[in-house]
Amino acid sequence: MNVKNKKMIKAIDKTKRKLDMPKTEYVLKRIKELEADGHSPRTLFAACPNSISVIQASLRAAKRNNAPIKFATTLNQVDTDRGYTGFSHSEFVRYVERECQKINFGGPVIIAIDHGGPWLKDKQSTEKWSLNEAMDGVKQSFEEAVKAGFDLIHVDPTVDIFLEPNETISIAAVAERTIELIKHIEDFRRKNKYPPISYEVGTEEVHGGLADEKTFDTFLELLKSGLKEANLEDVWPCFIVGKVGTDLHTATFDPEVASTLTQKVKPFGSLIKGHYTDGVTNPEAYPLTGMGAANVGPEFTISEYEALIELEKIEEKLYEEGRIAIKSNMKDLLWSSVIESGRWMKWLFDDEKGKSFEQISPERQEWLISTGCRYIWQKPEIVIARYQLYENLKSNGFEAEEIVLSRIERDMDNYFHSFNLVGLNKYL
Repeated sequence: MNVKNKKMIKAIDKTKRKLDMPKTEYVLKRIKELEADGHSPRTLFAACPNSISVIQASLRAAKRNNAPIKFATTLNQVDTDRGYTGFSHSEFVRYVERECQKINFGGPVIIAIDHGGPWLKDKQSTEKWSLNEAMDGVKQSFEEAVKAGFDLIHVDPTVDIFLEPNETISIAAVAERTIELIKHIEDFRRKNKYPPISYEVGTEEVHGGLADEKTFDTFLELLKSGLKEANLEDVWPCFIVGKVGTDLHTATFDPEVASTLTQKVKPFGSLIKGHYTDGVTNPEAYPLTGMGAANVGPEFTISEYEALIELEKIEEKLYEEGRIAIKSNMKDLLWSSVIESGRWMKWLFDDEKGKSFEQISPERQEWLISTGCRYIWQKPEIVIARYQLYENLKSNGFEAEEIVLSRIERDMDNYFHSFNLVGLNKYL
């Protein structure tokens, strides 16, 4: 680590100790101060670390752009059972630290749980855990995250699998469960003398009950009064997730709605967080409306998938020319593994449910596979195939892994630039 980066880290740590401020809130505070001094508004970029390649690309892109990076890890990805990435909470933190050392990156890295709530982990939903079982499982995950040194936890109890198909969870239940989970984290953290962390609450999805402004307002008031009653007046989320026009299949950000929600949470001292920012058509509008942060995830799985398919086309040509002995069969293995996993069924449209994979349109098949690869990247046969693909190209002068990482980084650069994050670290 060079002297400049060492000084940067020491400065941040010193400020945090002085203000007793979590890393996330320190970075947000500095962004606000810089804007008051005439700098452009900024929005934090959060990457969903759904593969080893995405983690590496995120840190490389953050270093090149001299900007902070936030990792939003779901409980499906990183958890006590190691999720589909193969990491527990402590292992994930150690891996990120190791990768930072490898590339000599000393900028702020914010590590967070994303969508932490009952039944948002697929296993809980498919096995139909009871409410108590699901809440206890989430609480255990939160404890491990605190112990591992996570910086932020998104508390999101907005799903209830035992409701009727057309029934929406009550906003009172969402607020009650949110407070219960935050209280559990704070009791555990304070009892064991772990440092303060930051919080994010709410969801942008309709099933969460925060889809309209009236319900959004009600949630904020219930949360405020509930935390006060629990003697947690000093705890308040820095991020509240807002429905700002984007969802899994919609890529247009709504600046007017975002501005309205931003003004609603401003008196509370919070910022609006956007989810499903993948492939958004107008990312440059996020900072202009005061958005605090935005998550991007499946887009980078598609980036990785497309890069591997590009490499396989090169491999096929090399094979035809007799320059390699064995093909990796990367694409066929990816498709068969995703289909066999059954995880693609989670993302079916209503009119697709009940159909076999072959009965779905080719365009949708491609999307389900390219985004579903995140679930199977770490399967042994896929790891072996990737190694074979990389070695085949390496023996013929191609830097295969570099091509994959560069493709993901290119798509990440779009957000670093659009969110005005380039060069931010020199002010932190």
